Amino acid sequence: MEEENHTELSEFLLQGLSEDPQLFELFLSMYLVTLVGNLLIILAVISDSHLHTPMYFFLSNLSLADICFTSTTVPKMLVNIQAQSKDISYIGCLTQMFFFTVFGGLDNFLLMVMAYDRYVAICHPLHYIVIMNPRFCVLLVLMSWFIIFWVALAHILLMIALNFSPGTEIPHFFCDFAQLLKVARSDILINYVFLYIATALLGVFPITGILFSYSRIVSSLMQMSSTAGKYKAFSTCGSHLSVVSLFYGTGLGVYLSSVVTHSPQSSLVSSVMYTVVTPMLNPFIYSLRSKDVKGALGRLLSRAASCL
Repeated sequence: MEEENHTELSEFLLQGLSEDPQLFELFLSMYLVTLVGNLLIILAVISDSHLHTPMYFFLSNLSLADICFTSTTVPKMLVNIQAQSKDISYIGCLTQMFFFTVFGGLDNFLLMVMAYDRYVAICHPLHYIVIMNPRFCVLLVLMSWFIIFWVALAHILLMIALNFSPGTEIPHFFCDFAQLLKVARSDILINYVFLYIATALLGVFPITGILFSYSRIVSSLMQMSSTAGKYKAFSTCGSHLSVVSLFYGTGLGVYLSSVVTHSPQSSLVSSVMYTVVTPMLNPFIYSLRSKDVKGALGRLLSRAASCL
């Protein structure tokens, strides 16, 4: 039988999560907490002049990326659970993959940029204001957007060239590149080569940048004679290190669960941690560990309460 061309394909079937109503309530609650928490971080940074610094500028961008990242997968998952349906249109699947790559990659680059910001602040404090000027900070964010946009677009263009059978089932709760390649009915060698290149660019490169920045930070702290100075300097990195550990720890869990165990269920659990739990916890990590953020949030909520 001749292969069906991708242009004749109208939808895929997502076979990831069950249709249990309790799952709907759980993920809806987590999604709302993610939206509210990250939105409060953004509003606090915008409204409080004490937070108009490079570190919090990058943090607000990270919160925006987290909102968009989780919004690419969770709303469709909630609709499918509520409607007891597993379908997603072909165009919707490609769109989801594009934005998932964009905002997931943006998270990676922003974490690297934030590590560089901490490196400059600790290792070159006298030149910090000059180096991390507003124009340079905006340029770093725009460069991240530019690189990730073209990588994601190239992914989608390669995916469009593939053929799939009608009613193709994807063993996931969203359109994941790796899972979709497994069910394609075309030669996927080029797609896999580009997938590995993109993974190196959007994953390995940021991790290398983060490790380099913190190796320089640790080296600089070792040269300090004051224990209090070391603690004060390194404490400014605590929130970022926690977010980095959570982000890459869950990402590594997704990779290991798919490569080592070959268990769809364990891969799904790891993916939920990566796409839902991590964006939800980031605002709590920064608000609990940063006195500046806690103070700004307190003032923001006080003003909001006084207006009611």
